[in-house]
Amino acid sequence: MNRYQTIPKHLRYTIMDFNRQFPDDAACLEHLMQQRFPGNITYCDKCQQERKHYRINGRPVYSCDHCGTQISPMAGTIFEHSSTSLRLWYYAMYLMASTRCGISAKQIQRETGVTYKTAWRMFRQIRSSLSETEKQLEGSAVEMDETYYGGTAKGRRGRPMRGDKQKSPVVGMVERSTAKRKGRVVALATNDVTAKNLSGIAHEYILPSSTVFTDEFTSYDSLGSRFRSHKRIKHSAGVYVVGDVHTNTIEGFWSLVKRGIGGVYHQVSQKYLQSYLDEFSFRYNRRDYGNLIFSEILKQVSLRASMPAPRDRGMTPATQDAF
Repeated sequence: MNRYQTIPKHLRYTIMDFNRQFPDDAACLEHLMQQRFPGNITYCDKCQQERKHYRINGRPVYSCDHCGTQISPMAGTIFEHSSTSLRLWYYAMYLMASTRCGISAKQIQRETGVTYKTAWRMFRQIRSSLSETEKQLEGSAVEMDETYYGGTAKGRRGRPMRGDKQKSPVVGMVERSTAKRKGRVVALATNDVTAKNLSGIAHEYILPSSTVFTDEFTSYDSLGSRFRSHKRIKHSAGVYVVGDVHTNTIEGFWSLVKRGIGGVYHQVSQKYLQSYLDEFSFRYNRRDYGNLIFSEILKQVSLRASMPAPRDRGMTPATQDAF
């Protein structure tokens, strides 16, 4: 066992670093202001030009140095209209970034003293900022695979039958890592795994110049005409690697997701499955950042400010993170 710190020094960010950088709400607010509006300079609606803004003591707002018009750096962010301490929001993001398999809302409730409903809402809002499903994979070699989340049919293993209402299909695509960079992943909860749907997803996220690696699932039959080449591994015959032909990279990501959901969250609604996939994908795509994933989450929250959040679709806190 390696008893020494394996994360390089420049990628470490401990709880002591967090407490030192963010001792109170004021420090968190100033950080948010600088991240969104560097130098406290932003457009003033009344002056109709860029102006310097200064903090108003005792209030979470900044005032234009010329006309006094006030702005809040929390406006348009996931923190807007929240009565929860901004430092607790930051701490929740720090914990989410510091684990490989996530952290439950129940654990945040125990550590911070907020209600379970508040903790659940915080994590739901944070996850809404982590979606990267608009990115395109640029690797020359991309693995693609589907898996299923949900209950297990009695007496049956493998892919569910068509029309199965218990299991939710999930499609994943991952670039193979190179000497220059780690491969990135995109994971999508989808309605079905028909050839038409999988072909459309592959065309949207994978470049035509890429070589695509899949298993022998018949829905992948039409991929060959869309990309440079299409190589397949026959899992049904007990074959998992032949030279460079395999889907072990995406299988490894599925293992991480399933361990995280099963071991931490225990149960996830089908309608909120995508937000959990976004969380796991976000961490996976920054696995070489060490403990600095926290900083990346903070940046993402600022980037997503004022953008419409994914629409809630009927899930209640009681249906997830039960332990």
